[in-house]
Amino acid sequence: MAAGSGNNKLVTIFGGSGFVGRHTVRALAREGYRIRAASRRPDLAGYLQPMGNVGQIQPVQANLRFPESVARAVEGANIVINAVGILAGSGRQTFKAVHDEGARAVAKAARAAGASHFVHISAIGASASSPARYARSKAAGEAAVLEEFPGAIILRPSIVFGPEDEFFNRFAALAQMSPVLPLIGGGRTRFQPVYVGDVAEAVVQVLQSAKPGAVYELGGPEVLSFRELLERTLSYAGRKRGFISLPFWLAKLQALMTWPLPNSLRPLTVDQVRLLQSDNVVSAEAAKDGRTLAGLGVVPQQSIGSVVPSYLERFRPKGQYSHYRG
Repeated sequence: MAAGSGNNKLVTIFGGSGFVGRHTVRALAREGYRIRAASRRPDLAGYLQPMGNVGQIQPVQANLRFPESVARAVEGANIVINAVGILAGSGRQTFKAVHDEGARAVAKAARAAGASHFVHISAIGASASSPARYARSKAAGEAAVLEEFPGAIILRPSIVFGPEDEFFNRFAALAQMSPVLPLIGGGRTRFQPVYVGDVAEAVVQVLQSAKPGAVYELGGPEVLSFRELLERTLSYAGRKRGFISLPFWLAKLQALMTWPLPNSLRPLTVDQVRLLQSDNVVSAEAAKDGRTLAGLGVVPQQSIGSVVPSYLERFRPKGQYSHYRG
């Protein structure tokens, strides 16, 4: 068993095979926790097991829309983590079903199972008054979690970057096809991107030191505008593209026109355009109270410039390994 502070405790993490979840599994395994990685398709999550020692990580089946599967997944767990989230709804995987009702189901099952800790990963910008359904559903999920498990700890990251992210990869892919990139709202919206590994480390730290019921906001060391993020995306992908400034109303209209397409092919949904109407950075209140990465003692290990170029290389005009060929 890996050395660390886990003391052989059993952790069930929902969304363990997802983007944030898989990095959290790795961080927990290093600390010696035993891990159940709950997902809808555990047969596709075998890649998690080599992240720990033999028998340390076990993929199990669970679907947040089916409470009985959730209850089975948390049986006997000391710690429960909910890392399930979607950026756009599809079929029965709606914001309400996943972010609101699903979060409640996990928190309720964790309390019934006698778990000592519950960590819920939400998002900066979660607000019941937001114009975006995503942010409203995140706020509803937080409220549901605290109602079912009052001592739950909530983590709100800004946009999360890493090899499987849905920001830099999405816009680099768009730059392959389009001669221009959209500066929605003039590209002035501010973000504080946080490395996925630092979010995972924050999960480990809150299990050891956070006060029950605390809400942490996680942002990286740089605050960048939407335009600056797109400029970096183009630079790392080796693409030269122009920009076209779109007011929010026109961006929403264009998003509506792409509604019939699969989410993977749409640049942005109407709801994501609404999210861009508000900055996505750590609040002054959270910084003052120490409810941040720094407050948890997490020193950012990777910057955008040290991580993102390596996985955007595949979008370069001459291919991923073109620089080896001269």
